Amino acid sequence: MAQKLLYDVNNLDLERYEHTIDDIRKVNPHRHEFEQLTAILRFRPEEKTIAGLRIIRNDEFWVRGHIPGRPIFPGVLMLEAAAQLCSFYCGTVLEGDGFLGFGAIDGVRFRGTVSPGERMVLLAQEKVLTPSRCLFETQGVVNGKLVFQASILGIRIK
Repeated sequence: MAQKLLYDVNNLDLERYEHTIDDIRKVNPHRHEFEQLTAILRFRPEEKTIAGLRIIRNDEFWVRGHIPGRPIFPGVLMLEAAAQLCSFYCGTVLEGDGFLGFGAIDGVRFRGTVSPGERMVLLAQEKVLTPSRCLFETQGVVNGKLVFQASILGIRIK
């Protein structure tokens, strides 16, 4: 059964960024090979939604060893990218010290693969938002096709 997307990705311009990597770095502490977001495409906290972009490059640390000859973006990094999208949302909307780290991941389903050279659109919809925790429904989409979905709980780490 086809899963309904959280947001119509056809309405997103993958070349127009509302927030660049420099904006993301002001909110999220991740750096170097662990930065899993390229940009924020759409940020609408009043609608409880955010969409981000992750460009999968050929020179990333995992490419050489994660399925030699046919590299596949690891599912755990897909989830990390979604979590970083949620962290940007919460860090921008909420006041507070520290950052949001993983509390739980539920309902994970991988529905496709992602390869170097592809662009993955990340979608998230806020379900719970308090100063100490947040819960989001997330999805990853490549070329209009759902490649993963998960519920991600973030907790405040000081």
